[in-house]
Amino acid sequence: MGLTIGVDIGGTKIAAGVVDEGGTILDTSQVPTPPTPEGVIEAIADAIKSVGEGSSADAVGIGAAGYVDDKRATVLFAPNIRWRHETLKDKIEQRVGMSVVVENDANAAAWGEYRFGAGAGHDDVVCITLGTGLGGGIIIGGRLHRGRFGVAGEFGHLRVVPDGLLCGCGSQGCWEQYASGRALVRYARQRASATPENAELLLGLGDGTPEGIEGRHVSDAARAGDPVAIDSFRELARWAGAGLADLASLFDPSAFIVGGGVSDEGDLVLEPIRKSFRRWLVGGRHRPHAQVLAAQLGGRAGLVGAADLARQG
Repeated sequence: MGLTIGVDIGGTKIAAGVVDEGGTILDTSQVPTPPTPEGVIEAIADAIKSVGEGSSADAVGIGAAGYVDDKRATVLFAPNIRWRHETLKDKIEQRVGMSVVVENDANAAAWGEYRFGAGAGHDDVVCITLGTGLGGGIIIGGRLHRGRFGVAGEFGHLRVVPDGLLCGCGSQGCWEQYASGRALVRYARQRASATPENAELLLGLGDGTPEGIEGRHVSDAARAGDPVAIDSFRELARWAGAGLADLASLFDPSAFIVGGGVSDEGDLVLEPIRKSFRRWLVGGRHRPHAQVLAAQLGGRAGLVGAADLARQG
């Protein structure tokens, strides 16, 4: 199979792209993400038809944020879109006349990085995405590990603090409450409130109040040397690295790939993550260490990975 189409469902837009066997995106189409679950299905079909017109692509891979069943056909639970047991594969196939594979979006991104990005040369890889929340994917022996029911790799909802912060999933103390974009903003607001004299630059990028601090402000301030912003990144990295150390005990990969919007800050966040990983790795002085690598595909990873999974069948 040569060309396939990948689809990435975002909060504001749905992107579809024709992708070749080397992971190169040849053409793309975008449509706004509708506010209703039914509208999203129609928008996905429209994006696929638009980009697929005139191409030889005959299979589609869709990355969806949520739990996808073991048959890669039904989205069991997607809180942001309000899908519950949504038979997405069948509905899209009926609309576009091509075979469809549905995959969790973080799994699709992990596969994309493994095949065409930072995972080159590794057969055992664990990926995490540090975005608004925290997602992940597992590659073992060159195969995507989905678990018996298709929902493996939901790292963001590992409970790292018993009775900790309330998570949007309904549980408490989930990892993404401590290592994510949301967590970074919370750390910055708390620190700026406690020591505003150390956060003058950070506060000045917003409306002057801790509540006005947003993620982009923390990044800009940290790059400019603001101590509160830098300390906020270090706190996020401490939790992220400790979590990777736990995952190393479970999966023993040769590499961790860190993606998502937070990772775009490069060594500002990656070096502290590596330091924390070494600090918390059990038996770290007496065992090989997995590499902690920056993702390479950026926002293209999910689309490219989904397209390649469609090619795998």
